[in-house]
Order: sequence, then C-alpha cells, then structure tokens
Amino acid sequence: MRFLFYTHSLVSDWNHGNAHFLRGVMRELTRRHHEALALEPEDSWSRCNLLRDQGAQAVEKFRTAFPQLQSQIYGEQFDHETAIANADVVIVHEWTEPALVERIGRARRNGAGFTLLFHDTHHRAVSAKGDIAGLTLEDYDGVLAFGETLRQRYLQAGWGRSVFTWHEAADEALFCPMPEVAKTGDLIWIGNWGDDERSSEIAEFLVRPACDLALKTTVRGVRYPRQALDALQDAGIAYGGWIANAEVPLAFAGRRVTMHIPRRPYVENLPGIPTIRVFEALACGIPLICAPWDDAEALFRPGRDYLVAENGQEMTRLLRDVLADNALSAALIASGLETIRGRHTCRHRVDELFAILGQCGTARVVSQLPAKEAAE
Repeated sequence: MRFLFYTHSLVSDWNHGNAHFLRGVMRELTRRHHEALALEPEDSWSRCNLLRDQGAQAVEKFRTAFPQLQSQIYGEQFDHETAIANADVVIVHEWTEPALVERIGRARRNGAGFTLLFHDTHHRAVSAKGDIAGLTLEDYDGVLAFGETLRQRYLQAGWGRSVFTWHEAADEALFCPMPEVAKTGDLIWIGNWGDDERSSEIAEFLVRPACDLALKTTVRGVRYPRQALDALQDAGIAYGGWIANAEVPLAFAGRRVTMHIPRRPYVENLPGIPTIRVFEALACGIPLICAPWDDAEALFRPGRDYLVAENGQEMTRLLRDVLADNALSAALIASGLETIRGRHTCRHRVDELFAILGQCGTARVVSQLPAKEAAE
C-alpha cells in the first residue's frame, strides 16, 4: 500500500518529538514492502529552527541515518489533490494548517478512495481547545489519539467520526542497548525546556538532586532560557544543546541512569500519556526514574520497569540507590526491555494501525490488508 503522512517535519526533530515516532513507523512500513512518503511544509517551524541552530549538515545527518525514508517539502503551489489521489492511506498530523486539513477532507468527501486519518500527538485538545475545535474533521475516516484520555476528549467534544488510541513507541531498529559502550557519566536528561511547562519540576527533580549528589550530569535539549542555563552551570551540570535523535542511543549508553520529567499539561489534564522518551529510554536499557505521572492505561509496570519519585528528596534517594546497587539497576533494565519488546515498538504500532484500518478503512484499503486485520 501507499502511505502518505502530512507532518510538521520528518527531517527535523528539533523540539519535535513526533518525528521520532513517524520515522519508526515509516521504517517499519517500508520493511513490510509498503511505500511511505512524508509531506512537510516549507515553513516548518522545527526545520527552520534546526537549520538556524545547526546548519544544513543537520539535514544531511538525517539522510545518512535514515536513507530509506522519503520526505518532500510542499509550498503554496503544491498539488495536494494529485498527491493524495495516488495514496491508499493518508494520515494528517494535527500541526497541519487548518485550511489544508479541511482541503484534504473535502477530497475524501468527494469520493476519493483513500482512507483518511487525523493524528493528534499533543495537548492542544485541552490547552488550546479552540484550535482543535476549529478543525474540520467530519470527512475523516478516523482519528488517532496518542492516549486514551485524549481519545476521550475527542469523543466528548464530538470531534471526528471514529477515535482510536494509538500510542507512540520506540523504533527498535534504532533504540537498543549498547553494552559495549563505556560509561562516561552518571546521569543524562534529554528534554526541551519549552514554554515553562515543567520549569519548576526540572529544578526540583533534576537540578537539585544532581547537585546534592555531585553527579556527573549532562542535559541535552533546546529552548533553554538564560536563567535555566545559569542554574545548570551553577549546579555543575553540563549542557550540550540539541542532539539528533539518531544519536540518543549512544548518549544513553554512556550514562548510568536517566529520568522522565513530564510536562504539566499531561500530568494535570491528560494522565496516562508518557513522552516518547520513556519508550526510547527503556528500549535502550538504561535505568529510568520518573517524576510523578499516572500510568492510567497500565502501559508499564511502575516500580519494576522504572521507579517513581514523588518529590525531589525521593528523586535524590532513588538516584543514589540505582547508582549504588548494580542488582537494582540490572533488574530495572531487564524489566523495561521486556515490556518494550513485548508491547511498545513501532512494529506493534504498525500492527495496531492495520487493525484500525480494518475497522474504518475504505474498501480499497481493506482489500489490501493482511488477512487477520481485514477480518477484524
């Protein structure tokens, strides 16, 4: 089948976590001998910032790391109708311009045979409800929401015809343990600052514990204001700026522990939705300690796959325990890997996508599905 993804960017992962997941999904589709193409706007905020921050070599890094993935940039004159007419499945991400969301839906309403899905991987359904409410989704065959609480928001608001939970996951072709890599540090946190949505949490769960324990700590990410950079420096934490997602497994491999600090809108309004870094960290076999979040869908086994610190003092204690106890560290690694490999890879998500297409797909698409999914 021919899959077409309208995305904010495939090429750039600069403050754009959905690119991680989309790359893994597209790679899995091509591995199964399907065609997959991403379309991204020429004014993509993420790609423009990446080029400004890192230069053109960052785009070349992407092409070197993901030679099998195809992306095409579109502008005002792009012929969207021809592009989607040649696709079997079109998946439109929620950062797509509203007028284009409606335009693609109109083509579906006018009899096009492709299956059309809308994909939401953000918290705007609760933090900027007007943005999502203003989208024209009635012509879409289904909505893919990256968590059950988000799916419920869509159902309650009446957005979309059918709504399915489709979590993010780890690209197991990229995210895997590297036991041969020597440890060069204690703690690494990979996360963007972003709109003050977790500024106090970063101070409580990362900066103070790392300073109190005198850990050799590295932070990678973007959009850190001057006061945040000063706080990291005062705590003796090395700040490395942007890191290409393809380089994250090696960064994890060189450290002994990492952490998950969720953004406040997810904790307060969309419980049960972790960032993609949880999946990726566990897939890399690094012990993970989380600031509080509610695994409402039982995606993982808290206390076994990762530890949860209810406050900064507990984070300090748990960091000390993991770094001092090799057996505890090994148990967390083994359990986390078991859960990821059994439930949360892009291979699993593509299986789920085919099952969803079996429920809401057009006749043209259902006729091409593997027998199991077509029957469901």
